Amino acid sequence: MLFTELPLTDSLLEGLDAMNFKETTPVQEQAIPILLEKKDVIACAQTGTGKTAAFLLPLLNNLQTDNHDTNKVNAIIMAPTRELAQQIDHMMEGFSYYTPFSSVAVYGGNDGEAWDVQKKGLLNGAEVVIATPGRLLSHINLYNIDFSGVKYFILDEADRMLDMGFYDDIMKIVKLLPKIRQTVMFSATMPPKIQQMAKTILTNPEEITIAVAKPPESIIQSAYICYEYQKMEILKLLFEKKKPNKVILFSGKKLKVKEIAKTLHKMKLSVGEMHSDLDQSQREHVMHEFKNERIDILVATDIVSRGIDIDDITLVINFDVPYDVEDYVHRIGRTARAGDSGMAITFVSPEEQYLFEQIEQFLQKKVYRIPVPVEVGEAPEYNPEKFRKQKGAKRHSSKRKVSANKVDSTKSERPKTSARKDNKPKSEKKGNVNPAKNERSVNNENSINFEVKKTGNRKKSDRYKSKSKKSQEDVQQKVAQTQETVKPKGKAAGDKSSKPVVKEDKKPVRTKDKKLIKKKINTNKETVSRKHETVSKKVESVKQPEETGKKKRWSWWPFGK
Repeated sequence: MLFTELPLTDSLLEGLDAMNFKETTPVQEQAIPILLEKKDVIACAQTGTGKTAAFLLPLLNNLQTDNHDTNKVNAIIMAPTRELAQQIDHMMEGFSYYTPFSSVAVYGGNDGEAWDVQKKGLLNGAEVVIATPGRLLSHINLYNIDFSGVKYFILDEADRMLDMGFYDDIMKIVKLLPKIRQTVMFSATMPPKIQQMAKTILTNPEEITIAVAKPPESIIQSAYICYEYQKMEILKLLFEKKKPNKVILFSGKKLKVKEIAKTLHKMKLSVGEMHSDLDQSQREHVMHEFKNERIDILVATDIVSRGIDIDDITLVINFDVPYDVEDYVHRIGRTARAGDSGMAITFVSPEEQYLFEQIEQFLQKKVYRIPVPVEVGEAPEYNPEKFRKQKGAKRHSSKRKVSANKVDSTKSERPKTSARKDNKPKSEKKGNVNPAKNERSVNNENSINFEVKKTGNRKKSDRYKSKSKKSQEDVQQKVAQTQETVKPKGKAAGDKSSKPVVKEDKKPVRTKDKKLIKKKINTNKETVSRKHETVSKKVESVKQPEETGKKKRWSWWPFGK
């Protein structure tokens, strides 16, 4: 279908003609007529299918044909990332070039001047606000923004917004909007959480589904089955054989992105990197350089995989296999846009083979395997089931180790229970065998061995203690014998009244020693009191300076005047 066949205003058709938009895409053909009727819509469509124009053109057309307050915000378009918000804003500028409408993009990562521009647009009533949820809420919390004139509320990439945890933010914004409005949701997938949110914010929506989302046949898909350490070597060989031009290389980790970019820089290739550590101005600069072909290779995380419209991408490389099939589709969907052809290469390590198997099941075809270069070494076999089992075995073995450690720790933490179960005193039990001990020794052989080992392997300290006890007993016996034989002087040997001389262990303290101790205590007290006196005098001298004609300054004194 041609755009001229749609009931759009002349100014919009003029803008489309200037941008060289002639024919509609399937999602535009289905969505634009319904949105022109001001019905709520939930549409399932992938990026690169023209969905941005599918909701912008009806929005601008309805704003032109309907009466609206020019001093209030009339439409809000929500996007998950600043890059996507920027892209929608650029499209808005192009489509509305021949219309009298104003718009403002509200997203983070910029300077104070951009904040003031956003604030001015929200308070003075720009007709269309394109925003990320977090940044818009920041303005709402600080300023009293009037949303009573909002007639159109559009969510782009709704599934990704929920994945990023923006559900609560979106619902807070929805509560501030008028109940009578047109609400539109575009999503790449339709999981249950999206359907649940659609029920709460949409009213009798029309459903549009554009067949998911398998990659176009114009993309030539291939893969290297290799070890993890071989990936970088294969990448070097690829770029040595052929000079790259407009290549996007994806990795799920920003540290890996930095490592790859560093390696390619050493090869003297023009490389740019895109990840969350870059601020907004740096991201814009990298994207501008890449679009204008001043950068040949863009190494990026999945931040670039959705919603970024870059034409003429010749090659997409997945340095690692994405965990989700949808992410794979979004990544390779950067190439072969608008009917062009493209190529996608995926590096698959043994640990990632089960993920790649899921991708092939979704595609319902086998991806072509490129032979690993001889210079790199021997490649692993492709056996997803084998590596899945190995991974599961490792996981289960680690669980068993953890559980075994828990059991050992619980055993060691159990308190020792005494064998004596009744509370009878020891004196009543003399000469009797402990029945509890007998029961334990009969029923449990391990306890017998334990008792034997315990008594057999005594510590050296216990042995020395027993020897010292024996020596003490011998000494006491000898002392008793000497006491019986030794008699006091002046008494006869046969005198019964004579008593043995017993030596006292404790020696009495002499009077001289007592006097010396008292003297020392008194001298110590005197010295302490003298020190206190000298300190107090110094403090008083500082506190009460000699009065002179000039006043003393107390700025250095920490305790006040």
